[in-house]
Amino acid sequence: MVSTVIPVPPFDLVVFGATGDLGRRKILPSLYRRLAANQMPPEARIVGAARSQMSRDEFRALAVEALEAFVDAGDLRPGLVEKFVACLDYVTVDAAGDGGWRELAGLLGDDPERVRVFYLSVAPSLFGEIADRLHRAGVATPASRIVIEKPLGHDLASARALNAQLSAHFDEHQIYRIDHYLGKETVQNLMAIRFANALFEPLWNARHVEHVQITVAETVGVEGRGAYYDRSGAMRDMVQNHLMQLLCLTAMEPPSRFDADEVRDEKLKVIRALDPLRVTDTVRGQYRPNHKHGGYLDHVDNPASRTESFVALRAHISNWRWSGTPFYLRTGKRLSARLSEIVVTFKHPPHTIFPQVEAQKGNALIIRLQPNEGITMRVTIKDPGPGGMRLVEVPLDMTFASALGPEAGKMPEAYERLIMDVVRGNQTLFMRGDEVEAAWAWVDPIIAAWGEAGSKPHPYDAGSAGPIEAYKLTSADGHLWREIAA
Repeated sequence: MVSTVIPVPPFDLVVFGATGDLGRRKILPSLYRRLAANQMPPEARIVGAARSQMSRDEFRALAVEALEAFVDAGDLRPGLVEKFVACLDYVTVDAAGDGGWRELAGLLGDDPERVRVFYLSVAPSLFGEIADRLHRAGVATPASRIVIEKPLGHDLASARALNAQLSAHFDEHQIYRIDHYLGKETVQNLMAIRFANALFEPLWNARHVEHVQITVAETVGVEGRGAYYDRSGAMRDMVQNHLMQLLCLTAMEPPSRFDADEVRDEKLKVIRALDPLRVTDTVRGQYRPNHKHGGYLDHVDNPASRTESFVALRAHISNWRWSGTPFYLRTGKRLSARLSEIVVTFKHPPHTIFPQVEAQKGNALIIRLQPNEGITMRVTIKDPGPGGMRLVEVPLDMTFASALGPEAGKMPEAYERLIMDVVRGNQTLFMRGDEVEAAWAWVDPIIAAWGEAGSKPHPYDAGSAGPIEAYKLTSADGHLWREIAA
């Protein structure tokens, strides 16, 4: 199967903080791949904007180094690299001062119809300042879009303040709040499986679904991010955005059409239908050192820290579709494997003629986001051969590499898809301002309750599946967490 590539029109993309880690590791390589796929036109311009004093040639050299480091060697073709480099320019800009804005305006020119994308790969404290200066410099045209990365606030009050700063100069349809999880192929396939097939939708409710698990596990610790992470924690860093988005896509009602606002309206309804979290519905953890790795307290250089590196919670959605079905969410650092998946476990049949089925785990739809993106369905069949009716569980494998052929391994990465969606003006995979605020409104009370309780997170061994208390969260309902394994 060969994927269809739809070219986008010529555009200007200004990357503030282009010399930073995200620009070099994700943004520049993603744009190169889209040029290689003939989706990004060679007339597009990519302008690096940062405080560093750098010439255009020096920025181009930095970009080549980034491609060599983060693009497979087999995909680096000298002629294509040269064509990509020709799209690059650079302006030294002081995001919090007056320097460089006139030069940026002169470089972009006066074409009001040309799409302009301003990608803010900078500290969140600069988002409002840059939005204001883009307006004052006269470079924010009606055809402009502004892209911001998480964290989108630290709590509800700061999220509202950020939305107010952005909306003072940009309409909501111009603001793209990026969550790279939504750009993953499997996340979008979740919507396709639910809404493009008649098989699952009749079963996608509390009558047939026993429970849902959403796991985002990481093997890395917080080394190098200790100062930021200790002010944030797993709830703010992962649950409020990434896991919340996965929960919404799993639980939302079918939109009337596949349109950005229709989809986001349904996601917002899910967040608003969530029951308030209780402390007893949550488990916090903090990894401790082992013979290979240091512990969280060492990495944040704060021996008194009570910030969680792991969180598990049980959520309930009070609506007709999901009333009574628990949703278990967990995420953590320094766990046993890198894994992101959604598991929808269906109920047993009301009556079984096979007593041994009681020992089985039940049918489950497993949506794997990373690694090895794909979808499997766990079903019970007869074990082949004589000797009676022996039942075994087997997966119906729908992993992309085996189902769609070698082209599946070359699918665009999340940032490639999302940046092209910004250029197209398609906000379906981006968060809306009221959606962000609703998510903060849900997590803020439990974060405050943790602080008032003053308890420490439960310790867990680096390289494990998290604290043992997380297993008590599911076992109280007669369920088990799936093993965290790559």
